[in-house]
Amino acid sequence: MRTDEFDFALPERLIAQHPPELRGSSRLLYAHGGELEDRRFADLSQLVGPGDVLVLNDTRVIKARLFGEKASGGKIEVLVERVLNEHEVLAQVRASKSPKAGSRLLLAEVLEVEVLGRAGEFFHLRFLSDELVLELLERHGRLPLPPYITHAADAADEQRYQTVFARAAGAVAAPTAGLHFDDAMLQALRDNGVQIAHVTLHVGAGTFQPVRAEYLREHTMHSERYEIPQATADAIAQARATDGRVIAAGTTSLRALESAAQSGELQAGTGETRIFITPGYRFKVVDVLLTNFHLPRSTLLMLVCAFGGMEHMLAAYRHAVENEYRFFSYGDAMLIERAQ
Repeated sequence: MRTDEFDFALPERLIAQHPPELRGSSRLLYAHGGELEDRRFADLSQLVGPGDVLVLNDTRVIKARLFGEKASGGKIEVLVERVLNEHEVLAQVRASKSPKAGSRLLLAEVLEVEVLGRAGEFFHLRFLSDELVLELLERHGRLPLPPYITHAADAADEQRYQTVFARAAGAVAAPTAGLHFDDAMLQALRDNGVQIAHVTLHVGAGTFQPVRAEYLREHTMHSERYEIPQATADAIAQARATDGRVIAAGTTSLRALESAAQSGELQAGTGETRIFITPGYRFKVVDVLLTNFHLPRSTLLMLVCAFGGMEHMLAAYRHAVENEYRFFSYGDAMLIERAQ
């Protein structure tokens, strides 16, 4: 398939720059059986029910952006992509001239960092401190808002660009479908007989990159780390046994579940995934997907088209534009029943 088949015109005014005043007050486009319904996110508890299991990604966004300078005095910007261990990370480094292995950086005026080398497009960095790198990032880093959000992260973003159930620090982008949930909605779902389960997939910055290759087969996905707890695998097995549905909150939850089921059966545990889901993929776990509206030509739009049917999903996106739904991380949501 060609990448330009997943392009669409999006007026800039529809890109949400700030979250809604209250969590859960967004609109919800419900796509099922070839139909589209304009609903509210608050209606979600009416659209799922007893026996269903809702899977949330409990990753926590870290303050992954740092500014500083090289030993030569040149200005640099560092965006941590992945924490490797207590002191080392992989990161994107923006500078007028790339730093060389063995060189030193000074970040946030106080953090000494050694460049160990390159790993593809990323730099392998070591923080020269006895403190844990996650603690250093929390104290000195800045929240890495997506590139289509034009303002610098402020105190409101530090709260709202994080899910209420975030637990495991390691993501550089939020699992944005989860941003709609507040504690009241989660309790309403439990009261309605929906089981809440969790996975962890640490979202990388590659999630924002459009596919630049002419054909989908030429695109290479970034690797991301995931974990499927045994309790989640058990909850899904129970739902299957009682004709309940598996509802993935977000493309990240879906990718974790599908990656862990490539053998044909969902396996608990940890792993790395580069799974690239495009039309024609046969889903093994997820029946319903809750997701936001995604970028043109993005891997996430391709996943959505694979899940809901390409013609139906592109029609849904045209409907969303015509009816001025809010797009991307702080935008509105879709609830999609699987087409196959």
